[in-house]
Amino acid sequence: MSAAGPDAVIFDLDGVLLDSEQLWNEAKHALVRTAGGRWREDAPHAMMGMSAPEWSAYLHDELAVPLDRAEINRLVVQDIEARYRATLPLLPGAVEAVQRLAARWPLGLASSSDRPVIDLALQTAGLTECFRATVSSEEVLRGKPAPDVYLEAARRLKVDPGRAVAIEDSSNGLRAAAAAGVAVIAVPNPHYPPAADALALAALTRNTVGGVDLKAVERAYSVSGGRARRP
Repeated sequence: MSAAGPDAVIFDLDGVLLDSEQLWNEAKHALVRTAGGRWREDAPHAMMGMSAPEWSAYLHDELAVPLDRAEINRLVVQDIEARYRATLPLLPGAVEAVQRLAARWPLGLASSSDRPVIDLALQTAGLTECFRATVSSEEVLRGKPAPDVYLEAARRLKVDPGRAVAIEDSSNGLRAAAAAGVAVIAVPNPHYPPAADALALAALTRNTVGGVDLKAVERAYSVSGGRARRP
């Protein structure tokens, strides 16, 4: 790899490749309602970036869902898988962005989605072979905004996190990538716009993932000084 550019690019999934954050919240809300729990309006923001064990515990402990955590997770994931099989909510330009960046750099994926959902989404989109490493936050100790999922993605890609560029949409995602030392391109989620302090961690911003091209990745890495700014 050239010393002048990054050694890998790491994508987020929900909100970057898929217009899916609201689908996850709909599935969780539906389970809370049908199980007799107590939904809160701040729940979507509270759960943003949480790993499967974390949001399952949140539904049980904070939203009073009277099921064990494994069953909560199973039912929500079952709902999401059914939605994706019916219509995969790919964002415009997502497939093309992955394909053009995969032709230049090794790609990783660092997602808060459960492993079965990640695999289903990439297979359905025809993108499985584009990614050399994919990580679910259920496979690491902590979900976003902790850096764990990005550090693990870099480890599996066999690259220094400081020589990678991430593409993220949410406050916690931006914070996670920056905390891992990864340069970040922000693609702000219109449903859940990132906070100003989180957006400030990004080396540059694009309105859509379709706007992330080779030059954007190289510029983000260059702007970061070859190593990302940690918060």
